[in-house]
Amino acid sequence: MDSPPIQRALISVSDKLGLADFAKGLAEAGVEIYSTGGTARHLRDNDLEVKDISEYTGFPEMMDGRLKTLHPKVFGGILCRHDRDDDMQAIGEHGIASFELVVVNLYPFEATVAREGVTMPEAIEQIDIGGPSLVRAAAKNHAFTTIATAPEQYASILQQVQEQGSTSFELRQQLAGAAFTRTAAYDAAISSYFQEQLGASDEVFPENVSIQLQRKAVLRYGENPHQQAAVYSDGTSSGPSLISARQLNGKELSYNNLLDLDSALSIVRSLPGSAAVVIKHNNPCGCASADELAPAVQKALDGDPVSAFGSILAFNQPVDAATAEVLSTPGLFIEAIGAPSFSPESVEILTTRPKWKNNVRLMEVGELESTKAQVAYRQIGGGMLVQEADMNPDEYDEWKVVTEAQPDDRLARELRFGWAVVRHVKSNAITVTNDLALWGAGAGQMSRVDSVEIALQKAGKRANGAVLSSDAFFPFPDSIQRAAQAGIAAIIQPGGSKRDSEVIDACNEHRLPMIFTGKRHFKH
Repeated sequence: MDSPPIQRALISVSDKLGLADFAKGLAEAGVEIYSTGGTARHLRDNDLEVKDISEYTGFPEMMDGRLKTLHPKVFGGILCRHDRDDDMQAIGEHGIASFELVVVNLYPFEATVAREGVTMPEAIEQIDIGGPSLVRAAAKNHAFTTIATAPEQYASILQQVQEQGSTSFELRQQLAGAAFTRTAAYDAAISSYFQEQLGASDEVFPENVSIQLQRKAVLRYGENPHQQAAVYSDGTSSGPSLISARQLNGKELSYNNLLDLDSALSIVRSLPGSAAVVIKHNNPCGCASADELAPAVQKALDGDPVSAFGSILAFNQPVDAATAEVLSTPGLFIEAIGAPSFSPESVEILTTRPKWKNNVRLMEVGELESTKAQVAYRQIGGGMLVQEADMNPDEYDEWKVVTEAQPDDRLARELRFGWAVVRHVKSNAITVTNDLALWGAGAGQMSRVDSVEIALQKAGKRANGAVLSSDAFFPFPDSIQRAAQAGIAAIIQPGGSKRDSEVIDACNEHRLPMIFTGKRHFKH
């Protein structure tokens, strides 16, 4: 397809990064520049000759800039098809100049609504009308019109203009795709903002949902080496996360690294004191809380030393030198560590002492906040499942002791810890915990009996005096009998089975305190 020479450019931008140099290059290549308001002033301040759109259209800018480019002489020049005699005749008859290049970036709506205390009238004034219209018109007519929507696109456009006086169809098509992506994201941001402002309604799930995602990185591969993968940031989220984290050391993060780090951070957010978690295949194989981080890390690693090899770790407190010393124990291999921050001493130890010093990913995520209510999306064939994320803290005052035996203060503390951990284990989930540490976990089994057996086997002798937690009810008393044989001191579960009375009787038989939480925590 023939590429029309770029004779005129229409430039109207909010972000003026790199604009002056770009416009100077265009002018030197013989391109005539038309512009509006603040953009025209910026270009003139940089000694560029600019024609005002208002002078060209014969219609003044008005309403504080709300109306400036919405005019047939503008859109006719953008939309005309250069290979159509009737189009070119029409613009000639009506004194319309063709625009072969349009440079537009939109009002900063997203940045505006992200600021603290922004009012709705302020947000509404940052809803661009003319800009998206110009972008869509130029992108639609990309067979003849080049559209630039971001400063990083200027170099490739300018290079082609300087070399050949025009741009290639391939570049124009690529830029058109980026332009439509930008306007779609822009509209999605506005839609999300209005949904948020109208959130007082009783409808949790709106009829239509817009998800804003921007690619942050292409990953080495997905769950397996034959799968391609990337990570995207959610434009509506804020606060500490892996997406905004600073990587202090190590190789690129993989798909599985990110999944495991995210799970690890979600666990330690909800744990008391100084907490550490060891993740393997998206399940905790070690977890502990203590007064200081170093002993918590040691207990977490001791939970399942074999599985801890090649694991992912996360902490809810800054990593200090004492913690780094524990992590540098010979024979231990760690893939990645997520924490609010790392002291200089800890970074020095972790990046110089262990054999894996060059590869371990150190992810500084910032101060971990209490988890906020979120909506969780999960893709299925042909669509999405959407639910409220299971992130709210448990209400201890709703728990009921349903047995004759009552848990003492020590057991009550252990039961709370065990319940905080088991909700993060894949169902069917069973955990064995004691001394605020995870000693055994049974995860993802088709039978709850199998999960109980695995958790007790992992815990071994450490099950004696420990707490057993189950993410859902026990359908039969057989698991209670097995727990009692292993020396379990107390049990916590949601309750709700038809055979609850049989399960309670089995606990009473062994003088085992049992709590019903009334809330299930399946994690599929």
